[in-house]
Amino acid sequence: QVQLVESGGGLVQAGGSLRLSCAVSGRSSSFYAMAWFQQAPGKEREFVATISASGAVTRYADSVKGRFTISRDNAKNTLYLQMNSLKPEDTAVYYCAAKILETSIVDYEYRYWGQGTQVTVSS
Repeated sequence: QVQLVESGGGLVQAGGSLRLSCAVSGRSSSFYAMAWFQQAPGKEREFVATISASGAVTRYADSVKGRFTISRDNAKNTLYLQMNSLKPEDTAVYYCAAKILETSIVDYEYRYWGQGTQVTVSS
């Protein structure tokens, strides 16, 4: 069984930065494509970014392109999301997720999920 644990969330002012981490245990992260999703209060869960198992392929939601960077270190079994130029509308719970085979922007294709970490951006 694969477990995912997010960390790094918090309160930051608009324009600031945060780096989220997602620790993978139970199996090597190199087997999985991984992604970050966000869910704001009263809204559906939304795709943020995804990365292939090797790290060679990444995709981003239009709303975060140029501001967020997804990366991974398979030697450390860890996924990252570097978030720069944060905006109040980025406020949400951020979840990491894992799936076998190809990347996807669709949440129901991911089998494994973390518990989420809260990101709050003040104006």
